[in-house]
Amino acid sequence: MVLNYIWIAFFLIAFAVALVRLVFFGDFEVFPAMMDSTFSSSKTAFEISLGLTGVLSLWLGIMKIGEQGGVVNVLARLLSPVFTRLFPDIPKGHPVTGSIFMNIAANMLGLDNAATPLGLKAMEQMEEVKTEQLKVKRDAGEISESSYLRLKESASNPMIMFLVLNTSGLTIIPISILVYRAQLGAAQPTDIFMPILLATFFSTLAGIIVTSLFQRINLLNRTLLLTLGGVSLFVAAVIWGFSQLNNETMNLVSTSVANILLMTIIVGFIVAGMRKKVNVYDAFIEGAKDGFTTAVRIIPYLVAILVGIGVFRASGAMDYLVDGIKWGVETSGLDSQWVGALPTALMKPLSGSGARGMMVDAMTTYGADSFVGRLSCVFQGSTDTTFYILAVYFGSVGIRYTRHAVTCGLLADLAGIIAAIAICYMFFG
Repeated sequence: MVLNYIWIAFFLIAFAVALVRLVFFGDFEVFPAMMDSTFSSSKTAFEISLGLTGVLSLWLGIMKIGEQGGVVNVLARLLSPVFTRLFPDIPKGHPVTGSIFMNIAANMLGLDNAATPLGLKAMEQMEEVKTEQLKVKRDAGEISESSYLRLKESASNPMIMFLVLNTSGLTIIPISILVYRAQLGAAQPTDIFMPILLATFFSTLAGIIVTSLFQRINLLNRTLLLTLGGVSLFVAAVIWGFSQLNNETMNLVSTSVANILLMTIIVGFIVAGMRKKVNVYDAFIEGAKDGFTTAVRIIPYLVAILVGIGVFRASGAMDYLVDGIKWGVETSGLDSQWVGALPTALMKPLSGSGARGMMVDAMTTYGADSFVGRLSCVFQGSTDTTFYILAVYFGSVGIRYTRHAVTCGLLADLAGIIAAIAICYMFFG
């Protein structure tokens, strides 16, 4: 329901802004720009889906080998103590916990091409769990048929927690941002590594806390406290380890670790399948077939969200929003230098490529080593594309009612933005 209102607001606000620009400022180009944006955004949505087809087929095929080879079940058993508390509605030891872990691990290492298919697989498995649980309640007379049909199209608590973990964007190796900084002449491209790691950690932690409050999950238990403490120590160790490396070595280690781990997963799954005497090739083909159908299924959802965002941008509403915030900050007597990087932060929940463009523009305009240039990079790395992920993940399983997913995702984004500003003032202010 929230997404419905947001989508409507994109168009109504864009139309109102464009009308004001036309009537009062004689801007006859704004409406053609908005219409051009609808067509180009639709094309982009289809191209994204088409581009995902091959990657989806590859990784869903690999996951099918892992399932039949028993690797996913092993991961599920190992993670069960933590996941039964963070995802209490998922049965203990269910294979979906293995898929969730692999998706989170891929995101942490910046392996976007691997993370999306793994995430879609996890979402599909959570949909199966939800459907089974709803059927039991319906057959027992606990819910009516109409309630069953509505709940079938609603996001479950585990789905929302999983989506928030994705949108909070916990990343250990932001390799693409480091490359952009190097290309744009940063004296030390890796100087934003630790700020990004800290900001994305706070974003993820805030996302978990907010979602747990909505879902009444008790985080004050020994298992979760030890887990979160362990993750905090791991993040601190990574920060310390990378701080000992020079720029060239850091980039080399980051890229090597990510790619070695990726190939190790592929080979490990194949070997596990061989040990179980699985026909690995047939298993891969079986899983890969789902890649095409999934890519087709998400096209309408991507078209809807990308067209709405494109119209909002083309109308000039985004520029007016940023200018209004800057005026408000300056009127309050506060330092407003961070506002120059705000377009990246505002665009990130809406569009990954749009935010990347804003980041590059900020570094080009203000300088890669300026406060605004660095902050825009931290904004880019501290959260993920909330609406894109929501459209793709929920669209893949036909979810229409997102419940508190958008609220929790945006609050996690807000925490990441606030943390990024504070941390950048600490490091570069």
